[in-house]
Amino acid sequence: MISQLLDLVLHVDKHLQTFAQEHGVLIYVLLFAIIFCETGLIVTPFLPGDSLLFAVGALAAQGFVRIEYIIPLLIVAAIIGDNFNYWIGRKAGGWIVQQRWFRRDYLSKTEAFFVKHGGKAVVLARFVPIVRTFAPFTAGFGRMASGRFLCYNVVGAVVWVLIFAVAGYFLGSIPIIKNNIKLVFLLIIVVSMLPIVIEVLKHKAEAKKAKEKSES
Repeated sequence: MISQLLDLVLHVDKHLQTFAQEHGVLIYVLLFAIIFCETGLIVTPFLPGDSLLFAVGALAAQGFVRIEYIIPLLIVAAIIGDNFNYWIGRKAGGWIVQQRWFRRDYLSKTEAFFVKHGGKAVVLARFVPIVRTFAPFTAGFGRMASGRFLCYNVVGAVVWVLIFAVAGYFLGSIPIIKNNIKLVFLLIIVVSMLPIVIEVLKHKAEAKKAKEKSES
């Protein structure tokens, strides 16, 4: 399963290109579904997000999808996905967090993200894998005002989709990037994961200092 996920992430452009060639306009349905699920369902945080948007932009530059259609469509998918996840957290969060399959470590990381960034964490979380999926759930579970959440949700969706899709559109056709697209996807993943790594290391350092202080 891990190898399949890696293949999906590193070759997402090829998979999407093949699907577009074989199924035509259904590519729009597929992309909408992926973005909705990645942002709207806490059981699918492994789906590609940033790299997918970049790949979509590159495909648009090659004529496989229309950039003027796909950007609004994916913005809507991201908004609806987050809003759906928010209401799941608000209405059923208490029951869900008690289930054995629920990843409490993901929830803890996201809660720490909210503590540090406040309401704007909903926007910033768009650029952090896993946290992106759990942020709306956490906002709903924590009873953030729905109107306030919706404002952050819309802003985050617009900025997130525009940045990566437009970057893919203008950069994806440059030969050096097109010929090393796997490295670009890896770089996107590494950079987007840095906030989580930094927070984990920071937390461990603080825990170590607290332990040393208590022992002295």
